[in-house]
Amino acid sequence: MAQWTSAVGAAQLARQLRAQQPRPAGPGARRPPAYRALADGVRLLVLEGRVPVAARLPAERELALALSVSRTTVAAAYEALRTEGFLESRRGAGSWTAVPAGNPLPARGLEPLPPESLGSMIDLGCASLPAPEPWLTRAVQGAIEELAPYAHTHGDYPAGLPALRQMIADRYTGRGIPTMPEQIMVTTGAMGAIDAICHLFAGRGERIAVESPSYANILQLMREAGARLVPVAMEEGLGGWDMNRWRQVLRDAAPRLAYVVADFHNPTGALADEDRRRELVDAARSAGTVLVVDETMNELCLDPDVRMPRRVCAFDPSGSTVITVGSASKAFWAGMRIGWVRAAPDVIRSLVAARAYADMGTPVLEQLAVNWLMRTGGWEEAVQVRRDQARENRDALVAAVRRELPDWEFSVPRGGLTLWVRTGGLSGSRLAVAGERVGVRVPSGPRFGVDGAFEGYVRLPFTVAGPVADEAAARLAAAAQLVGSGAGAGIEAPRTFVA
Repeated sequence: MAQWTSAVGAAQLARQLRAQQPRPAGPGARRPPAYRALADGVRLLVLEGRVPVAARLPAERELALALSVSRTTVAAAYEALRTEGFLESRRGAGSWTAVPAGNPLPARGLEPLPPESLGSMIDLGCASLPAPEPWLTRAVQGAIEELAPYAHTHGDYPAGLPALRQMIADRYTGRGIPTMPEQIMVTTGAMGAIDAICHLFAGRGERIAVESPSYANILQLMREAGARLVPVAMEEGLGGWDMNRWRQVLRDAAPRLAYVVADFHNPTGALADEDRRRELVDAARSAGTVLVVDETMNELCLDPDVRMPRRVCAFDPSGSTVITVGSASKAFWAGMRIGWVRAAPDVIRSLVAARAYADMGTPVLEQLAVNWLMRTGGWEEAVQVRRDQARENRDALVAAVRRELPDWEFSVPRGGLTLWVRTGGLSGSRLAVAGERVGVRVPSGPRFGVDGAFEGYVRLPFTVAGPVADEAAARLAAAAQLVGSGAGAGIEAPRTFVA
């Protein structure tokens, strides 16, 4: 019986390998043999999680043709990978990826580290902050006080608690976007909302246009749903959407869905202006594309002089084109898994009906907690705490990276939780691997792209400040030195760091 659970095509693997930047060679250093470079490239893709473990690799002849190399080169690379424990083979079943005994399985998303690992590893993988106390405790206490009437019911509210749906609708109305509770569905986080939307609108094989780069976990969600992702390049820096490219993709590819982050884009931090928002809605309407707008960063404006543009759904008064997704996870706390969808009533009814075959509904106690926060004004105070903390972290991280890594380039965003950094010609994938060895976890740029794009980038979240930010930048500099020198073994274990 075959031991592989998925397969990687020759063309796909070739694209990912070509996108990798070669390891810089020191003065007088010789280039590695072609088979060694190929084996290193495949191993890096496995360690990064961009080629999954137990994925069947293409036959030697197929990959040789796709890469325009000899079959002997591919055969030697596969043999090297087998010797190192990164490949297993069986006659008649092919070859599939593996990890050597004792190595942790690579994560394909941006999961947070377990708490027991935080003493020795600085986690820059997850863009989430601790809860803004005392507001979490107060919200839970308020929810418990209001729980009794709901405890006497079945507890299943597929569309969400009526009180919270009304509260969210009123908040949109208060911002000049008239909204009824029938236009709101409460979900289990923004991921749950987007998963439900993709299953309703985009079946397996459907095209979904996405910003390039975009949020890694959403890209992976869409891939696993069987979508065909169509990347649309962002402008450089904080410019945001390139409308000429968007119009072309929407016209030529006619995607069923388009997914965008208009407010402090993840990972670049860009903020789309009102003209671009209006133009994108008009272009999507003309193409018959449903525009899914992720507003999870909307309230994280960090600089008081920034005037926030109107929300994207304000340019779609009929509600026929835009579906909006919001969440408490970024603005308040990632452990508060409450999200919501704002859409036309018929779309909400379809999403609610389909939910019976998914998660049934969102936890009542957490919905009551968010409703308590929004009703009492605690939400605004808690979000202000979050903004202050993120601003302090951003400024500390920017200063530390500029000091330790002056060759790295980035634009400082005015909001959100992430810094998108060009790594001075170094491979982001190699930096991620080296970072794990020196005690800093950082996601590489290709996680945020399609088919290996953004190898020269990493994403740094605003999750550390003060001495921890200084230490994180120092460890990144150590990782960069290792990658730049081509060093392999003998790396000192990370020292324990206590914040």
